[in-house]
Amino acid sequence: MASRAEALTDRDALLRRAGSSFFQMMTDLSEGVIAVDRAARVVWMSDKYRQLLGLAADEQVVGRPVEEIIPQSRMRNVVEAGEPNLVDLMQFGERWFVVTRVPVTDEGGAVIGGLGFVLYDRVDYLRPVVDQLANLQHELESTRRQLDRQRSSKYTFSQFAGTSPAAREVKNEARRAAALDANVLLTGETGTGKELLAHAIHAASPRAQRPFIGVSVAAIPETLLEAEFFGATSGAYTGADRKGRTGKFVLADGGTLFLDEIGDMPMSLQSKLLRVLQEREVEPLGSNRVQPVDVRVIAATSRNLDADVKAGNFRSDLYYRLHVLPIRVPPLRERLADLDALSQVHLENLADGSGVPQRELAFDALQYLAGYDWPGNVRELRNVIERACAQTDAQVLHAADFRPFLPEAGGGAAEAADDGETLDTVLRRAERSALENALRAAGGNKAQAARALGISRSRLYERLAHHPDLSGN
Repeated sequence: MASRAEALTDRDALLRRAGSSFFQMMTDLSEGVIAVDRAARVVWMSDKYRQLLGLAADEQVVGRPVEEIIPQSRMRNVVEAGEPNLVDLMQFGERWFVVTRVPVTDEGGAVIGGLGFVLYDRVDYLRPVVDQLANLQHELESTRRQLDRQRSSKYTFSQFAGTSPAAREVKNEARRAAALDANVLLTGETGTGKELLAHAIHAASPRAQRPFIGVSVAAIPETLLEAEFFGATSGAYTGADRKGRTGKFVLADGGTLFLDEIGDMPMSLQSKLLRVLQEREVEPLGSNRVQPVDVRVIAATSRNLDADVKAGNFRSDLYYRLHVLPIRVPPLRERLADLDALSQVHLENLADGSGVPQRELAFDALQYLAGYDWPGNVRELRNVIERACAQTDAQVLHAADFRPFLPEAGGGAAEAADDGETLDTVLRRAERSALENALRAAGGNKAQAARALGISRSRLYERLAHHPDLSGN
């Protein structure tokens, strides 16, 4: 019995000595050592660790939470879980360290603290891993920045070109809506610029730094709409992503969700959308857990929702929930005075994209274009101008350049004229009104007026020459 007791004593002494030797060896080999107590407060730090972290020799560290000294430390996790973290990578500023963390226990096995060792310079074979991680981290941050740009608004109010009374009114209404946090319903024909206004409202709102997520209801198959909006868990339906799917409401949390062509939403989904708007929470497909969301909804439609409600094709309660701040976006035929400004914007964009000098529109071209009803509105105007530029190398576009693919032009604006007025008279009056409004709003500053009209200053002087009474403004 005595010999066995001595053996046990020798073993215990050996283990204690091994522990002491191991600690000393790790201290000598490592680039730094730190010890924390049960509450993850620093009780000791080696001088090498101080130098590695750039701490002054007299800076007090004992007694402070370890995160105050090393923000990315996981020593607290180790002492709370009582589990070692044998090999890990820890970032400190721009540097990465290979570290080992182990808990320290008392005789009864209770965790009383922890030790952390920095092994970076002694484990050379891990250096490629560290370098690879740094590269991956850089790529991740780059991807996140690109994703943030994709999820931010692309347009501002300055890009809604035009100074006609109709354009000014819709921009004023949109600016007022941006200052509020209620839901917005944009109505108007297709191609009038509803999506641009939705972006602009978000960009001018208190949510501008948060995500802007847009989704076209008409572009998504009905069977996938619910998962697209609210998300889905793994295996929620046949073909579902194994990792699940994050819904657009969650992606837009804190920001704005733009629902284009909301009038095309099936009745079965309208009730679920209404509940999300009322309760401000979503429940993904296949899940029994709800997730709170803080989202402002801007909806848009080219349909007559009021008529759809009366016909029973759209829920009246959802309509009124969306219809808090209604804004009607006028068609192009109601703001022909903006035709020149809109054309100049499209020509400028084409020049920027192709690297060729910017084209100009002759007055006879404007006359011709103003005689068209523009059922496709601003979107159709952009397409027509792009086609005309592709058909000729001329620097100045004339009516003849548009006639081959726009033969029906010539009657729309004339119908709006009073008896006895020619198309030229209508256009000149509209142009004069746009110039006068822009100059008045700019206090006579021609450079500022040109920017408001979306044209160059030389173009402004050229158009003012046709209205001598305005030249002195």
